[in-house]
Amino acid sequence: MRIQDRYAELVQAGELHADPAQEAALPEFERIRHALEQPVKRGWFAKKPEPPRGLYLWGGVGRGKSMLMDLFVGMVDAPKRRVHFHAFMQEIQNALHEARKSGAEDAIEPVAKAVSDELRLLAFDEMQITDIADAMIVGRLFEKLFDAGVVVVTTSNRVPDDLYKDGLNRQIFLPFIELLKQRMELHELTSPRDYRQDRLQGEQVYFTPANADARRAIASIWDDLTDGGEEALVLVVKGRKVEIPLYHNGVARASFHDLCGRMLGAADYLALAEVTRVLILENIPALGRSNFNEAKRFVTLIDALYEAKVRLICSAAADPEMLYLEGEGVFEFERTASRLREMQAEDWGREA
Repeated sequence: MRIQDRYAELVQAGELHADPAQEAALPEFERIRHALEQPVKRGWFAKKPEPPRGLYLWGGVGRGKSMLMDLFVGMVDAPKRRVHFHAFMQEIQNALHEARKSGAEDAIEPVAKAVSDELRLLAFDEMQITDIADAMIVGRLFEKLFDAGVVVVTTSNRVPDDLYKDGLNRQIFLPFIELLKQRMELHELTSPRDYRQDRLQGEQVYFTPANADARRAIASIWDDLTDGGEEALVLVVKGRKVEIPLYHNGVARASFHDLCGRMLGAADYLALAEVTRVLILENIPALGRSNFNEAKRFVTLIDALYEAKVRLICSAAADPEMLYLEGEGVFEFERTASRLREMQAEDWGREA
């Protein structure tokens, strides 16, 4: 069955809405699926088939990129792996470290070979480069993967030319952008509809108090947004690891302690906002003198989410205006309370 036919079945069954922009991307996925499933001739003189060009699918948040990726990967009958790009790069950095310890002269060589020996298809969700360590190795890594015949399909919120934009020593990263253009078809998903926001339309997003009812309601929203998928996400920010306990397709879930009870700062929250379109933040306590440092981090977190237009779903000890009632910083918190109110609006985070 072609991917176009399966998409039509899901629309007919009411599981998807027919979307011309999504439908326009389906032939690219089908092209790759069909090529990967062609039988490989065996024998001494059999020529290895030329792998199909990959696909770089980019566009605004909530347009269905991850859904199309899931549909595609589920229909490909070939050695494959679907993984969040940041999680994959974290694995690669760890593998490089082990290869160097074992004395490998060029650590990328055995690491890339280990990947290409197992896979014909690598499907990435949300390609973004925020760490200079990734920027320095990604070009050579992908060149070896491509040369070994691995087909890469990825989603991104950014056009390739905007990857690692304004990053440190960006000039070393530019050849990677050219490599993507050479080896992959670039396709923009231009749907005007934000499906992720649609799923939250009419939903309560700020729950107080943070009791069992709030936990049940948030768990239901999480299940609806992620369709049961979840994984930990590790961001590398200035050489440090920042772990988000639960993450799937741009939706992150963490507790107040996870993000504000640890020694995190603006750079960490900006990196989180870069890869997250919906954040579920649970158990925000009453704030004041006793947890002043945590409260300051919370203010910084909300500022980062607000500027990046990230949708916030949270449970808290009190309404925004009643969260911070005593101690230094009460006056400054008024802006945060105002932003928390604004971020509850149904149309918050929608792109103009």
